[in-house]
Amino acid sequence: MSRKPIIAGNWKMYKLTGEALATVIALKPLVTNANHCEIVVAPPFTSIKLVADKLEGSNILLAAQNVSGETKQGAHTGEICGDMLYDIGCTHVIVGHSERRQYYGETDGQINRKIRAALRFTLRPIFCVGETLADRDESRAEAVVRDQIDQGLSELTAESLLRIIIAYEPVWAIGTGRTATPETAQTMHAFIRQSLGRKFGAQASETVRILYGGSVNPGNIAELMRESDIDGALVGGASLEAASFARIVHYDR
Repeated sequence: MSRKPIIAGNWKMYKLTGEALATVIALKPLVTNANHCEIVVAPPFTSIKLVADKLEGSNILLAAQNVSGETKQGAHTGEICGDMLYDIGCTHVIVGHSERRQYYGETDGQINRKIRAALRFTLRPIFCVGETLADRDESRAEAVVRDQIDQGLSELTAESLLRIIIAYEPVWAIGTGRTATPETAQTMHAFIRQSLGRKFGAQASETVRILYGGSVNPGNIAELMRESDIDGALVGGASLEAASFARIVHYDR
């Protein structure tokens, strides 16, 4: 089954508004002819609206890096509802990133609420799963990822899954310069697809796109993309500079 790849750039807590605008202004002409994949950027909250305005009419989609699990506006200081993100031009939202889990204590239950809230406002969740180095060394990687999938996607249907993007990010490879080998990544991607198949059926699991995230850069993206179950990348540091990110987008050249 043909799945259109996605290359998404997660800017994390980097870039003031002027820097964010300069980046997308530089990026647009570099990827304007990239029709082989979907391109997504996720600026910090402070820059989303300004970036959205600059991206209007381009082939670059916009993501937020987080969303509230609440589905109604209300007295939730510091939170941002999905309808607010949709209102300013977001089409995607990153949910369950390992840094949110590790540093801010997000649980699988909270992540499930955020996924369901995102779907309610027609945002496409980029749902992150992945194991720590200790999990892998203790042969628990698959069990950990399966639990994250089972709990994170609890109470969702196969129809809902078609609107969700999975991102496998081995925690030990994020921002470390250490990357899972293409074979290691492929093995886990295939396992994730099999797990989704058991939960939602073969048709849904073969349609869902699974991205790899973990020190992706222009030098390793082509090799990763040759694997049959890797449908794109969630890029961190290498997405902060327009030329570097464009080289990743054009992995097929």
